[in-house]
Amino acid sequence: MSRSRRTEVGRAVERGLRYGIVAVFGEGFRRRSPGAVVNAAFSFAATFLPDAVERVWGVEFRPWQRVYAGVAMLAHAVGMLGPYDDTWWWDHVTHTLSTTLLAGFVHVAADRRGRDPRPRVLAVSVFAGLLWELLEYVIHAVSRRLGIEPLLVQYSARDTALDLAFDLLGALLVLAFGDRLLRNFAPGGE
Repeated sequence: MSRSRRTEVGRAVERGLRYGIVAVFGEGFRRRSPGAVVNAAFSFAATFLPDAVERVWGVEFRPWQRVYAGVAMLAHAVGMLGPYDDTWWWDHVTHTLSTTLLAGFVHVAADRRGRDPRPRVLAVSVFAGLLWELLEYVIHAVSRRLGIEPLLVQYSARDTALDLAFDLLGALLVLAFGDRLLRNFAPGGE
């Protein structure tokens, strides 16, 4: 398949993922689920980040990279409609996906500055994971105190530990495969 055809197919899939997120937004609105509505809105906006990154930093995403980011955003949005509560592994997958996106960004930024990405990927991934878990806890506690449905849910200490373990897994995946899978962002990359 030619490069232009791959790009065309990738953009079509990316649009489909955005439509999926819009559907989650609508279903969240229908269910009167603020968590689903807000998550879908943020997820939808995040699908446009590759375009902004390309413009600002003068890089080009491969079609599969755009689709990967869109799948991560759709998975988060869909999770708010029930899979986070009903499917034991859903949260593990979304934490891994999110961390690979963040760790990938850190990897590319360090590499473009001529720095070793490994310590930075690990440090930022662990710090961001801890910050996210704290945010979940605070939002959940404040929502409970106010008697409103929380936008984020903190389930248990075990859940927090598992979330952090899967955040670490995402960082390790980027360390293992980032040089090869993200080389198109490196200076003089393909």
